[in-house]
Amino acid sequence: MAYGNTPHTGPPGWGGWMPPPPPKPGVIPLAPLGLGDVLGGAFATIGRYWKQLFGIAAVVYGAAVAVVGAALAGAYAAVGSHLPRVFADEGTPDWEDVRPLLIAFGCVWLVGLLAMLLATTMIYAGCAAIVQEAVLGRPTTFGAVWRRARARVPAVIGTVFLTSLILLVPLALFLLAFVTVMIALLAMGSGPLVVPPLAFLGALMTTPLAAWLWVKFSLAPAAAVFEGQGSLAALRRSSHLVRGGWWRIFGSTLLAFGIAAAASYIIQLPVNLIGMFPGAIGTADLGPDPTASQVLVSMGGLLIVLLLSQLIGDVFVATFPQLVTSLLYVDQRIRKENLAPVLAEAAAVPPAY
Repeated sequence: MAYGNTPHTGPPGWGGWMPPPPPKPGVIPLAPLGLGDVLGGAFATIGRYWKQLFGIAAVVYGAAVAVVGAALAGAYAAVGSHLPRVFADEGTPDWEDVRPLLIAFGCVWLVGLLAMLLATTMIYAGCAAIVQEAVLGRPTTFGAVWRRARARVPAVIGTVFLTSLILLVPLALFLLAFVTVMIALLAMGSGPLVVPPLAFLGALMTTPLAAWLWVKFSLAPAAAVFEGQGSLAALRRSSHLVRGGWWRIFGSTLLAFGIAAAASYIIQLPVNLIGMFPGAIGTADLGPDPTASQVLVSMGGLLIVLLLSQLIGDVFVATFPQLVTSLLYVDQRIRKENLAPVLAEAAAVPPAY
């Protein structure tokens, strides 16, 4: 057989077969991680998988906003007729008008709380699912991440709900102290202020314990996704992995939240500065008495940019700390369970398409 007569489309000697491209390296070294490795890995994950991250965040937060909007519309349709009588300048409103409004407000607040809880859970599960592929350097799609995250929502929502309850105790005590102080100030000397100091003292005493438990269980969402654990098993798994590394995990997580907040502020700062100059948003030519529609049309571009910058900032705040937490989970398993050789072997296996 003569090689010169063999047709091919690739380089000489390949016979038309092209080798697959080499796999990309993972976002972290497969070894115990330092703080720079964890933060760099989180930024690298955003750079590689930003479409999946922002896609999931936009879908779940958009759905949550739509649900809350529908709840508000339903509440207004049900009790909107009571609003003029409650806010009329004719003395104290009737309780029969106030009660339906309070019930409607409570229902809308509960719907919003549940919607945001589900959205947050999906973000947590989605970030962990993306980090699973990012550590190995594998590509993934929005659909694959969505299916993986959706399958783990029941387990992750339990971990998110339980850890949120831990933080709710000191927050509730602080709120109780603030409300009772305001009531006492309005009442102007109705008796000794006993409740506010006790509530404030209770908040100060429970805050360190709540912070310790929150860090102790902070790796539970990642354990629920990576290992397929249930809620309680994931909490126990997180407690085991955090043991001996509490301060490092606490500092890394706190720094991640600080970086996310600063980045969100920087993202939104240019648009906020533009909004401070009325002539820059197209309202200079509206005349002395513009209509509402004219103002909305002239400011439409700014409003769209403002909403987009707000969305990008919120998505970064929601995803970056969770990417850091998922990488800390991987780091703890590398340190405690020698996971690095297993990851290296898995990274050498081509992904199934």
